[in-house]
Amino acid sequence: MHDDLIARAQAWLAEDPDPETRDELAKLIDAGDLTELADRFAGTLQFGTAGLRGEIGAGPMRMNRTVVIRAAAGLAAYLKKHGHDNGLVVIGYDARHKSEDFARDTAAVMTGAGLRAAVLPRPLPTPVLAYAIRHLGAAAGVEVTASHNPPRDNGYKVYLGDGSQIVPPADIDIAAEIAAVPSLAAVPRPESGWETLDDSVLDAYLARTDAVLAPDSPRTARTVYTAMHGVGKDVLLAAFERAGFPAPALVAEQADPDPDFPTVAFPNPEEPGAMDLAFAKARESDPDLVIANDPDADRCAVAVKDGEDWRMLRGDEVGSLLAAHLVNRGAQGTFAESIVSSSLLGRIAEKAGLPYEETLTGFKWIARVDGLRYGYEEALGYCVDPEGVRDKDGITAALLITELASVLKAGGRTLLDLLDDLAVEHGLHATDQLSVRVQDLSVIADAMRRLREQPPTELAGLAITRAEDLTQGTETLPPTDGLRYTLDGARVIVRPSGTEPKLKCYLEVVVPVAAHDGLPAARATANDLLATIKRDLSAAAGI
Repeated sequence: MHDDLIARAQAWLAEDPDPETRDELAKLIDAGDLTELADRFAGTLQFGTAGLRGEIGAGPMRMNRTVVIRAAAGLAAYLKKHGHDNGLVVIGYDARHKSEDFARDTAAVMTGAGLRAAVLPRPLPTPVLAYAIRHLGAAAGVEVTASHNPPRDNGYKVYLGDGSQIVPPADIDIAAEIAAVPSLAAVPRPESGWETLDDSVLDAYLARTDAVLAPDSPRTARTVYTAMHGVGKDVLLAAFERAGFPAPALVAEQADPDPDFPTVAFPNPEEPGAMDLAFAKARESDPDLVIANDPDADRCAVAVKDGEDWRMLRGDEVGSLLAAHLVNRGAQGTFAESIVSSSLLGRIAEKAGLPYEETLTGFKWIARVDGLRYGYEEALGYCVDPEGVRDKDGITAALLITELASVLKAGGRTLLDLLDDLAVEHGLHATDQLSVRVQDLSVIADAMRRLREQPPTELAGLAITRAEDLTQGTETLPPTDGLRYTLDGARVIVRPSGTEPKLKCYLEVVVPVAAHDGLPAARATANDLLATIKRDLSAAAGI
């Protein structure tokens, strides 16, 4: 076992093209660090519908140039088998460690395989890449990003020519092609031959952002903005300037790209403390709202003044606000969301006479809904211009929510006022999440097994009227690793995260409200129910 592990590590070392990871691995071999080597060589980082994502480092269980070159070669083989012998692959990347290297390696592999490759001119938001695929008529696209993961991570996201992220069976077929790559020596990687795009694609994307706003809408709302050390700032500022909104006040400490994310524990607006600097800036400048992008700017977080201080709106709250705004503007087409998002969207769509669909988690599914006009997911993702970007887009979402805040401001109202109206009209839909980050993935598997073998019959005193194991799929949903419980006036979904070592439990309660004066009592009831459901579910899952 010891000799085999060292031999595999030495074989990996022999073909690693990166001096940094080569040096890292050589030191582990020389030190005889069998525990660390066993972890890095325990298998292979799996390519799935989220592409690849993992910690940067040497070995097949880490993100590195060897893993990326093999992934690119597998993608190239897949594209050629599907008739794209001379197809264009457009490649974008964020500002994380190694992102530019991974993008360049991908371009070299595509060129060596006889495909055409075009790389975005610099680190740019993921929505720009998603837009560029359709704009340029590409066969596929690759975005090098780990989104809002910790600084040590990076990732590799794959889109096909429709501009949507891959779904089964494409992921399985690409993974098979990756596994068939015999060695890096068998992958031609010329040092040139691909195109580095100029700003014309970005300019076209920015021109497209104008389309999400009503032609003569008010543009008066004042914002504080944080890019969370990511790549969103320049593109968002340009979009806001084109639209005629007041220039956002920047959170200077987080405005520019920094792959170490020095001011936050996790560069995710949903994480505790991540918005502290933005709130401090808001207390200074008293804007109408605070906007945050995650590091690759495909998500959009919104905060508002609630009483004397600022609070983040939940993704479900922003999702419902944007839906109501689009309905008021006369939008036509299908409204869609994933199963973990609030059922309020369905009620808004039904009252407006619009089609509504529910999908599995992820914009890879939402973006594929026929006739999609608007889609959102509770994890701060919003697709407000599906003809332009068939993915979540934190730039256009920021424009649209700022337009809504401006419209409300003109009438002396706020986003919170509209949320109150929606609660009275459709019932108070209150959501929360029980999210458990683990070091050992077996904790997640054990919790899911426990819930399947000993399912709860009630939560917070509410009987579970329907329990669904989604591994077999349903009439409307493909199979997924998840559990859904329907209760009287509540809903719970439990699933492992697809991108992080987390078990996620999504909770929703619906409390009827007769009038605005009943909202405080309804909120108190909802909060009590959510807290008790969370406690009971935690006990049932053993977490």
